[in-house]
Amino acid sequence: MTKIMVVGSSGPQDEHENETAMTIDVNAKTIGELALEFPRAIAVMERWQIDYCCHHNRSVAEACLAAGVPVAELVREIGDPRSQSTGGWDQKPLADLQRYIVDTHHAYTRQSLETISLLADKVLVRHGGVHTELVEVHRLVFELATELLMHMRREEEIVFPQIEAMEKGAEPASTSGVQSMIVEHERPGEILVTLRQITAGYALPGDACLSYRALYERLRDLETDLREHFQLENEVLFPSVIRLGQPRLLGVRTGI
Repeated sequence: MTKIMVVGSSGPQDEHENETAMTIDVNAKTIGELALEFPRAIAVMERWQIDYCCHHNRSVAEACLAAGVPVAELVREIGDPRSQSTGGWDQKPLADLQRYIVDTHHAYTRQSLETISLLADKVLVRHGGVHTELVEVHRLVFELATELLMHMRREEEIVFPQIEAMEKGAEPASTSGVQSMIVEHERPGEILVTLRQITAGYALPGDACLSYRALYERLRDLETDLREHFQLENEVLFPSVIRLGQPRLLGVRTGI
């Protein structure tokens, strides 16, 4: 994860400690740059009414001052949850891998979807009249959010607790649970492929504002994270469950 040190004209103001170090000069970095660099930044800025779009060239310090938000509070809120090590999971307990998936990928996906949904609404209102493909982008974004949020809920409330219990010795129930989770990975992938197609690979038009740019960058970032997320489940977690539970696997009702 990231250790963020906020530096201003009066020197270091605050630290948010994790593992790797990064320094933000709040007088030099623009609020627009910060919005694009951190997955949670835009959702936080929207909530606190910090203008990162129309006045994107303001420094972080200036933008926070205008909104009445302490810089240190903003930086503390936008820490990136994705940067933990992902290696060696086939040698670790399944419960540890599940905890990593929930704390890292599920948390990131929820944060990203919050930001992407806000941006999809804003960009459609501002640019949809000229760029009509944004109507379909907006629809697909909300379908994607629905699919992923329901999928993660099923994993967290039903499938993952059953896997943890099975790892501790409980008898597995049936084959349907793991298989349904694998199948549910397919539709989000299809939606992301379609989004790339209708946006010509997230190509920006000449009149794109920062929110437009941020929407496309966040969609690219989410796609990258979902590839890693789904690979961990499809190639490591679920095959391990199958090996552990043969000949019978987990079952789950999908009608949450």
